Amino acid sequence: MGSSQLDYISYSIETRASAELAWDVFADWKNWRKFSEHYGVLAWATGEPWQKGSRLRIEMLHPVHFHVDHVITVCVPAKRVAWIDHALGTTLEQWVYFEPLSIGGTRVRTWAEFTGIAHVVAGQPVRKLIFQFTQTWYERYGAECDRRAEQATPAANRHASAQ
Repeated sequence: MGSSQLDYISYSIETRASAELAWDVFADWKNWRKFSEHYGVLAWATGEPWQKGSRLRIEMLHPVHFHVDHVITVCVPAKRVAWIDHALGTTLEQWVYFEPLSIGGTRVRTWAEFTGIAHVVAGQPVRKLIFQFTQTWYERYGAECDRRAEQATPAANRHASAQ
C-alpha cells in the first residue's frame, strides 16, 4: 500500500474592502477567470450557489486539462466558507476566512489540506502547483477587491456630503 501523506498550504491577503464587499467579489464565481487563466467553464452542477452540499464543477485548462468537483461544506457569507475538492486522484479541503481589520479593510485568509495518489502533475509537485495557483488567485482577487473598494468610497463620500 502507498503512503498516506497530508500536505498543507496557507495564504492571506489584506484588502481595503469591507468583509461584505470582499465576500461579494469572492462569491461572484462568474468572474473567477479574472483571477486565473487556468479556468475553463465553471458551473453549479447541483444546488444553489454557496449552499451547503452544492457542487461547482470547475474545468481546469492548465497545467493539464481536468475537472474539479467542488462541494461546499460550510458557508457563512462574509465570515467563512469551506469546500472539498476532488480531482486527479487528489482530495482537498479548503477554508477561507474574511477577517475585518481594526484599521478598516479585511484580511482574507485561506488554508488547504490535501492528499492523493498524484504527487506530480505536468512535471511539477502537486503542492507547488496548488500553492502557486492559490497565490496568483488571491493576489488578483485582492486587487479586484481594492479596485471595487476604491470605486465605492467616492460614492459613499458624495452621499455623506450631500446630507
